[in-house]
Amino acid sequence: MKNCIFDLFKKKLKNNGFILNGWLSIPNSFTAEAMSKMGWDSITIDMQHGQNDYTSSICMLQSMSNSDTVPFVRVPWNDPGIIMKMLDLGALGIISPMINSKKECEDFVSYCNYPPQGQRSFGPMRAQIIYGSEYYENANNNIVSFAMIETKEAVDNIDDILSVRNLSGIYIGPGDMCSSYGLKPKFDVKDDLIFSKIKIIAAKAREKGKIAGIHNGSIAYAKEMIKLGYQFVTVSSDFRSMLSHAQGVVNEMKNDTSKNSSSSTY
Repeated sequence: MKNCIFDLFKKKLKNNGFILNGWLSIPNSFTAEAMSKMGWDSITIDMQHGQNDYTSSICMLQSMSNSDTVPFVRVPWNDPGIIMKMLDLGALGIISPMINSKKECEDFVSYCNYPPQGQRSFGPMRAQIIYGSEYYENANNNIVSFAMIETKEAVDNIDDILSVRNLSGIYIGPGDMCSSYGLKPKFDVKDDLIFSKIKIIAAKAREKGKIAGIHNGSIAYAKEMIKLGYQFVTVSSDFRSMLSHAQGVVNEMKNDTSKNSSSSTY
């Protein structure tokens, strides 16, 4: 495909050993544009738990076009309609939630690929504009498909899921995985039960030649995941980063002001 940045994605993965993925929950083209200029290898528009919908995603993908960042979308569900529409808009990576079985994974991958590899319908209106007239001929080799592993059922079926042909890799959702095992949802899990699964999944993905991805709450945990073999790591999100920084400013300013006031004499 002309002007395709997927080759750069593969080069970064090979040279660095991992892809650093940004996460967009806020439906705003300016935020997307700013994030795309920061040096993230890829950025995911979150349509599942983020506030984004199809309309807002159009402007966000457009604003990311003038960068080397590979555009990903986490779709709301494993539904062919929205998956194909986001690919037609120019997304090069699709993350699908709650893939629990080989059959669900096979269906997901088929939605991402044109025949004979899949059942994707033809109509890449924006994708053909930005990637060139030969988009159809090359699309199947330039789309990344990540199946989310986030339930006990999916973990139990991980070998079958990883055996699916043309699946690019898996992406762990730690919050739902914790919930599925009866624990409170959280990032950066250290609980032995969940952490052991995280390590096993990375090893199995590597054995099958698939990319292992995971969502992280902190830089330290993300670095630990890279050491375990995870090659696609997300750290926080635009929304969480904004909240964390802003809350830190408020807390520090008010605490300092309170200390100064209490120590003042009149």
